[in-house]
Order: sequence, then structure tokens, then C-alpha cells
Amino acid sequence: MNDHTSLSVPPRRARRIVFPGLAVLGLAGGLFVLRGPLLMAAPRCVAGQWHGCFDTFNGVVLMTLVTLPLAVLVAWGLASWRRAAGVASAWRISLAEVGMVHGTVPFLWLTMMPGAGAGVVPGRVSLVPLRDLVTMGSLGIAGNLLVFASLGFFAPMRYAALASVPRILALAAGCSVLVETAQYVLRLDRVSSVDDVLVNTTGAVLAALASRRWWRAPGEGPSDAPRPAPAFHGAA
Repeated sequence: MNDHTSLSVPPRRARRIVFPGLAVLGLAGGLFVLRGPLLMAAPRCVAGQWHGCFDTFNGVVLMTLVTLPLAVLVAWGLASWRRAAGVASAWRISLAEVGMVHGTVPFLWLTMMPGAGAGVVPGRVSLVPLRDLVTMGSLGIAGNLLVFASLGFFAPMRYAALASVPRILALAAGCSVLVETAQYVLRLDRVSSVDDVLVNTTGAVLAALASRRWWRAPGEGPSDAPRPAPAFHGAA
């Protein structure tokens, strides 16, 4: 008997343990760092007050975390339905769909949040690359990196057509340009900056590279197509 073989942990099982563990530790660390601001917004969010909860960064982040169990439940329901229908990779598809929505909508909400002079102040545009990075600060840069990070992470897992870095780059850049254009057209008292597009796109690409091992292969069949039923051949 080979003791080394019997004692070694299969690499796939080790990855299944390590990656979720790292994700939980990362989430716990983020909550520890943000515990002060999140607790400040908690009373208004619990009371259902719009001002101080849904119109602030802290409140939106808090509500995103609070609704995380609901998102997991939705993903579980979709995966169970797909598995019952015989769909291949049901869990990956369902998690990717829910992750794209749950991780992107709150940041889009924040970017489209009007300023104090919305509707009065004319739209402003900054087209000089890297000029606004100095004024963003570390928190602003981190926030811009996260705007389309979930889209970059999960989209290649869901759609084989997006399973390449150039396509994710184009998708994120296009979405970011649409957001900046909407900010300008709707006169939200925000600066439509090329640096926002650059940082948003960079965050999406970095997130896509982080999920590369789980991308859908171009040769995979349609994601929602059920597995073909086994053929039974009767006696001649």
C-alpha cells in the first residue's frame, strides 16, 4: 500500500476547501475594516429611511451585504431547477448569473446617484487621461475598480462568447462609457471622466483574470440545454 497516496489530499478537493475559505476570510476582513461606517448606516437602513441609507455609499454597501444570503438562496433555487432539468454546470451558471447582478447593480446605483446640484449644474467632462486619478484618492480608486468587477469575474463563467480578456475589456469599457454618458446627459452633478472608464475597465479585467480557471470553454454546448437522455436499445 502506498502511504503517500493514501494520505495526500486530491488537488481538486483541496482547491474546493481553500478557495471558499479564502473568500470567507476576505469577506470577514472587509467587514472588520468597514464595521464603523456600516454600523453608522445601520439604524437608518433598519428603519427603512431613504436618506442616509439608500443614498449613501455606506448604506448601499450594507444593504448589499444584508441581501447576500437572499442572493445565495436565489442561486441555489436556479441551480436546483437546472439540475432537475438535466442542465450541465447548473451551479456555475446559476452562481454566475446571480453574482453578475448582485455584484454590479449596487455599484451602478452608486455611480448614478445624483449630486447636490443635479439638474442645475451643467454636465462636466474630463477627457485628459490620468488627470483625475490624483483627486480620486484610494477609496475612489477602489470603488471604481469594483464597479464592473463582478461582471468581469462572472460573465466569462456564464457565456463562452465572453471568455477572453479582450472581450471582457471591450464589454467593461463599453458599459463604463454608457454610465459616464448617462451621468452627463442626465446632469447628475458628476464629472464624466475618462479615468473612470480606465479604472472601471481595469477592475473588470483583473477580476476576469482571477476567475479564468472557471471560464466556460469555447467548445462547450449551450449552457441551458439539457443533457440528452440515454438511448435504450431493445432486443431485435
